This record gives sequence, C-alpha cells and structure tokens, in this order.
Amino acid sequence: MEESERTSIDPERKADHLCVLVHGLWGNPSHLSYLAKSLREKYAEDKLNILVAKSNSGTYTYDGIETGGERVTQEIESLLQELEGDGAPAAKLSIVGYSLGGLIARYAIGLLHSKGWFQKIQPVNFTTFATPHLGVRTPLRGYHSQLWNAFGSRTLSASGRQLFTIDTFRDTNRPILSLLADPDSVFMRALSLFKNRVLYANIVNDRSAPYYTTAITATDPFADLDAVKIRYLGSYSPNILDPEHAAAPKSTQDRKSLYARLTSSSQTLLMRVPLYTALVALIPIATVAWTINSGIQSFRSNKRIQLHEQGKGLDSYRIPLLTNGGNTATSAVTGAFRRMNSTQGQDYLPESSDDEDLTHTNGAAPENPSTTGSPLELKRTTSRKADFPTLALSDAQFEMIRHLDNVGWKKYPVQIHKHGHTHAAIIVRMEKPGFDEGKVVVRHWLDEEFEI
Repeated sequence: MEESERTSIDPERKADHLCVLVHGLWGNPSHLSYLAKSLREKYAEDKLNILVAKSNSGTYTYDGIETGGERVTQEIESLLQELEGDGAPAAKLSIVGYSLGGLIARYAIGLLHSKGWFQKIQPVNFTTFATPHLGVRTPLRGYHSQLWNAFGSRTLSASGRQLFTIDTFRDTNRPILSLLADPDSVFMRALSLFKNRVLYANIVNDRSAPYYTTAITATDPFADLDAVKIRYLGSYSPNILDPEHAAAPKSTQDRKSLYARLTSSSQTLLMRVPLYTALVALIPIATVAWTINSGIQSFRSNKRIQLHEQGKGLDSYRIPLLTNGGNTATSAVTGAFRRMNSTQGQDYLPESSDDEDLTHTNGAAPENPSTTGSPLELKRTTSRKADFPTLALSDAQFEMIRHLDNVGWKKYPVQIHKHGHTHAAIIVRMEKPGFDEGKVVVRHWLDEEFEI
C-alpha cells in the first residue's frame, strides 16, 4: 500500500491535480486501496497525484474529528509544499472521505480554506461514501436504541461523543457536527467552494451509518423495500438508484398481502432466533470485554490528544470558526448492538392535522430559509418527500439537513444485494467476490462524477 499512499513525483510528469483519500473509523490506508487503484488506472501520474492519508490509522480515529482533521491537513499541506518545491504546484484539489473520513475531510477543508490555500488552488471534487453527516444517533425509541445511543457515545472517546452529538466543541456550547454544518462557519464556506459535491449512501444493511445520515435526509423511503418501487440508474442497475426518482410508494394492490407479510415476518423472526440466542450468551461477556478495551483506548486517546495539543504548528489551525457574527451559543459487542438496532423499525414524527405542513408538495425547501427558527419550522423546511414520513430526528439534525442541503449535493442511493456488510462493500474495502457490487459504485463515481 505504500505506493498508493503517496504517488511519486516524476519531474517529467507534472500533474496539477491532487486527490486526497481519507479512511474511516478503525480504518487504515489499505481500506482505500481499490479507490486509489481505480483512480490510478483511469488517470496517469501526469494527470493526477494521489494521497491516501495515513496519520489517523487504527485507533487514532478515536481521537476526534478536530484532531483527525488537523492531522490530515498537515499531510495535505506537507505534500502541497513538496509539490511546489518540485516545481509542480497543485492547481486543483479533490477530497474523498469514507465513513468518518468524510467528516474529517470536511474539517480539513475548513482549515485549508482559512490558511488561504483555496485562493491559489481550485477545489474541484468533494465526495463522501457512507459518511454519517448527521452523526449516528439512531432515530428510534425503545430500549434497544436508547442502549445503543448511550453505550456507543461513551465508548469511542472523542469520536464517539462527536458522532452521537453529545460533545461541546471548544467554547461554542455546540456539538462539532453542528459547527461543521453552520453556514457561517469556515467549514461550510470551504465546502461551498467545491465545484462538485457528491455523496453515495447505502439504502439497506449499513449498520455503521444508516441511510438518513449518509444521504442527509429526514426521510427513509427504503425502511420497507416491499412497500416501494425502486428505479435504477441506467447501466448502473441494480446498484445505483436514480437520484431524482429513486423510490415511489407501491399501490395497495401491488403490495404483498397481509398473509404474505405475516408469513415473511414469521420466517424472518425464526431465522433470527439463533442470532438472538447467541446474543444472550455473547452480550454480557462481550460487553465487559468491550468496556474494558474502550476504557483503555479512551485513556490512550486522551493522552494522544494532549500530546497533539502540545505539538508545534497547531496555532495556525486554531482559527475563528464562525464569521459574520454566527451563533456560537468493530468489536463483537459493537456488531451485536448494531444488529439489534437494525432489527427495529424507524421511529417517525407523529401524524397530525399539521403534518401536511411538514412537507412541500414540490419536494423542495423554501428559498433562503431563516438560519434561526423553532424546531417545528426546522422540521417543516427539512422534510423532503411528502410520500414518506419524517424521521424523529433531533432539532440539531434537522438544522444540519437544511444547511447542508442548501449548499447543494448530488445524492446517489446505493443498493448492495450480495453482501450484508454494505458499509464495507460500497468502496470495495477488500478485494473479495462479495464486494464486487461496490466496483459498480466506484465506476459510476469515476465515469460520471469525478472531474479531472
């Protein structure tokens, strides 16, 4: 992987475009090998330089979005300065974030923008694959979701607190994800400068980052696949959905009969009996082991963060976060809790006589919505599809959706059929037959969305 981590610079091959790849939680550069290889096969060294960030490998991803973003920024700046020294300065920049790496990338571009890099380098492509833009707080009720929200947020050090939005970032009294989506922040201003903003989101079986958060949406049309008609995108069928008309409710006659649904549910329940039986035996033991390991890793993470804070050169990264007067007011047990969580149906806002106001008949939010407003107003301006109920997200998540939608994205729903671990398959995290459908996703990105 060393070769793909840093493409060597040949004096005769002076590419002016740099593409940076950022891996996710518990990840390492090898997870992005297929992406890096595919980029190199399509674009020679005289067209594109590739940097696979490696400073957050392994448990270093516990250290939080800010720390991870500063590390990645240091890697990018180091290479940009090296390219300038070699007489081949970069004129274009693209960044690809996978899972947590997408959030780290959003932080890093804010730092780059604040340091003036985007005055001399054109931001071209910003792409995320299965990135939890709204965090991973599950919009469910019941003990399963409450347990997951409470347990997960306290076992992944700084990253866990940030992903579950229970952190307070610096002196803002707000979670870091809220700051990343604030239209007056350097992070959103940097994001808006990219010529292309594209995301890919799994519609099913992504237990690490569900559809609503990776697609930045207040609805989930795919909670019950038997209830919707799915429309695929041309030659990328049956893996990439048509982003404009991905799903529509089936008519009553097209849906399965009550008997068929009950039979299917019973079969599913029977199939899950061995899983539930195993979980009863596994969870007590695994919880203790995971808690102990998480305590150790959190302690180490806190020490790393302290050392990072004491490092040289960080002053230039401690920038004003807001401008224009913005408001400042993979362990067994993890998999077990995620599987438990995935068996629950989504929870939605209650229907009422006001429910029609939560959506717009044309599916679009009003122009220039107020940056402040009541929670109900936020829900009204962020619910996109009148045909599907609005998820019971937090007020902060509704606000993130509205602001991120306003900056503009191309959103591609992805359906992986042949493997249950869709979070890994979407980028072909390792070369194996079960992940081959991810190659269709990567091909679509390179052929249709990546601009050189």
